Amino acid sequence: MFSVQKWKCSWSMVATVASIIVLVSVVHLFLFPVVPSLDYFSARQVQYKCVPINSSLEQSTDPVWENKPQGLNLDHRFPTDLHNGVVYRNAPWKAEIGRWLSGCDATATEVNIVETLGGRRCKSDCGGQGVCNHELGQCRCCHGFSGEACSERLNLSCNYPGTPELPYGRWVVSICSAHCDTTRAMCFCGEGTKYPNRPVAEACGFQMNLPSEPEGAKMTDWAKADLDNIFTTNGSKPGWCNVDPAAAYDSKVLFKEICDCKYDGLWGRFCEVPVESVCINQCSGNGHCRGGFCQCYNGWYGTDCSIPSVVSPIGEWPKWLKPAHLDIPSNEVTGRLVNLNAAVEKKRPLIYVYDLPPEFNSLLLEGRHFKFECVNRIYDERNATLWTEQLYGSQMAMYESILASPHRTLNGEEADFFFVPVLDACIITRADDAPHLSLENHTGLRSSLTLEFYKKAYEHIIEKYPYWNHSAGKDHIWSFSWDEGACYAPKEIWNSMMLVHWGNTNSKHNHSTTAYWADNWDKIPSDRRGNHSCFDPAKDLVLPAWKRPDVTSLSATLWSRPRENRKTLFYFNGNLGPAYTSGRPEATYSMGIRQKLADEFGSTPNKEGKLGKQYAEDVVVTPLRSENYHEDIANSTFCGVLPGDGWSGRIEDSILQGCIPVVIQDGIFLPYENMLNYESFAVRILEDEIPNLIKILRNINETEIEFKLTNVQKIWQRFLYRDSILLEAERQQTGFNRVEDWAVEFLQQSDDDVFTTFLQVLHYKLHNDPWRLELAHLKKDYGLPPECLIRIK
Repeated sequence: MFSVQKWKCSWSMVATVASIIVLVSVVHLFLFPVVPSLDYFSARQVQYKCVPINSSLEQSTDPVWENKPQGLNLDHRFPTDLHNGVVYRNAPWKAEIGRWLSGCDATATEVNIVETLGGRRCKSDCGGQGVCNHELGQCRCCHGFSGEACSERLNLSCNYPGTPELPYGRWVVSICSAHCDTTRAMCFCGEGTKYPNRPVAEACGFQMNLPSEPEGAKMTDWAKADLDNIFTTNGSKPGWCNVDPAAAYDSKVLFKEICDCKYDGLWGRFCEVPVESVCINQCSGNGHCRGGFCQCYNGWYGTDCSIPSVVSPIGEWPKWLKPAHLDIPSNEVTGRLVNLNAAVEKKRPLIYVYDLPPEFNSLLLEGRHFKFECVNRIYDERNATLWTEQLYGSQMAMYESILASPHRTLNGEEADFFFVPVLDACIITRADDAPHLSLENHTGLRSSLTLEFYKKAYEHIIEKYPYWNHSAGKDHIWSFSWDEGACYAPKEIWNSMMLVHWGNTNSKHNHSTTAYWADNWDKIPSDRRGNHSCFDPAKDLVLPAWKRPDVTSLSATLWSRPRENRKTLFYFNGNLGPAYTSGRPEATYSMGIRQKLADEFGSTPNKEGKLGKQYAEDVVVTPLRSENYHEDIANSTFCGVLPGDGWSGRIEDSILQGCIPVVIQDGIFLPYENMLNYESFAVRILEDEIPNLIKILRNINETEIEFKLTNVQKIWQRFLYRDSILLEAERQQTGFNRVEDWAVEFLQQSDDDVFTTFLQVLHYKLHNDPWRLELAHLKKDYGLPPECLIRIK
């Protein structure tokens, strides 16, 4: 229903309000559209029905609290398993957590939340080079533009200053001997060539020196431009910038083969096919993806153009804002409609997502020099989705899921958590790839540059928003995807919750564990980093790494392979260090853990032709890449989970193929380990016990093995980013009427995934973190019975 305040307005204002009233009068036509054949939204929601899996939770006829706990006697109603875990929605949780979720998460009801849609204008509507944040009335400018109206054009050079010895400057990824687009620091052929928009990326524009040794690699001479092979119009061997694709495909002409199509948004051997670039949620259908930056259509804003303003058609609002009852206030001074209140029913936990300036996210996507960097997908010549192997793609997947979730809110005063979207996966991979992202002020440390980005994001939110001070940042969430997680988080944000892949408590490994010097954080001064650990299990959460949707493994149900078909006792396949051909040369790699394992149980001869001291036929420890890696894991009972330069993706590989993970990394938490009961599905071995590893595993009885395998088979979907994948499936169907095999396969899965598990963790923390007691008065309705609300023990 409407409550319309007193107006002082022009006839144009009357017309605006009338149009809104007309829209509302027919809003039901928009809120209940014809359901497509691929209903991704309902498919996404099926995994988080607030109905308990546990058969012991009795049904209730209470009209307010469905499945309301009777006195909440959780200890008796939800008993533990053999290892003190309590099962909730098929997963064994730590007892206290599992009991609360079983008795309370399953009973949550919707609460009424007032969402405010902004109507503030931006100067000159950002001049066509940015997007107006209608909440703040501030422009978010595209790459290469800045200023209040995005009218200031930046000069982002591709090259460092030249010298007589290096006329194009010292090497950097963006180094350019052709035409530099100074809005993005990217190199192209430029005017005067047949294909001016064809990239001339990195080595393409420079001469190659022949190898100094037989079978050696050619070396690029960064001091000498290869202008002949770039610009020549020679008929038999035209320069890269003049090669006709059709003639080259027919082998009628030669060309410089080191040149290729690295930039996003282009496809084909000669970049001749324009395709979709990767943007966050592909701009939600409300904007154009501009190389990674969402250029939103009029009335929409946000990193993914998902936030409507007062002029956005109500029928086009995102699903997380529907259905809504509207209240239209006015600006009493100017008579202009400045905001619109929409009452929406939502379930907690509620997450507010900061609309940060794009330098922290979308500009890092727009300016990247390799299309595969830091994203979990790209698009081919059909604009069909190609999923990548980029382990750090989980950060983007989680960000997209939060933005599209019904748990998202625009009301910061009602929010339970605040998500700060800084994409460190893109910062790290892009560090020093252009002069404007130089490491010169960071002594070459990518970790130091990344810390600076997070610090600037913190400074922005405390300047522009009031929410940090409500809890000193304890209700804020930051994502750190890189090898050592939040080790290099600035001290100012350490109160917050960290989402990481590396749960090093520093109880044993109390220094930087990476063997890659540029990521080492030991040398970051304590006045910037502080003296915090890398992970605090009381407040942080380890999430699974991204794994490419593998239709073959899913359709073969490798995760469900029974015990009798798992003939290999123990399996580990990965880099084993300097003792092996092509092994990492650093003795500190993997903190020496992989090397110790190989020394004892190596099944492939090392450089000296030796096998492990305790080599056994049913134990595989090898650095040789397997052609059937997932099959090999599915044929194994136990699989090694060992670190690399920090975290590695081995536990995801193990769980997704139904193998019992054997964790060998002291004091380091794995995904959900501070929430799920690992003893119910995994084995932990101390690093000092590596020589006894196989003896320990052989002594585990069959009942215990079957128990752990069964639990692995129940939780495997919690290591998939199913929600994000279904979002992409819906985009493909809506945009191209395309349903790929991966979409069909994932629609068939219905158990809780990474994002659902994350929401369950937040719901538990919302009512069980003691510091929240002082904030309890800020919330009026949690959608829970009193017995489930926060309590101090």
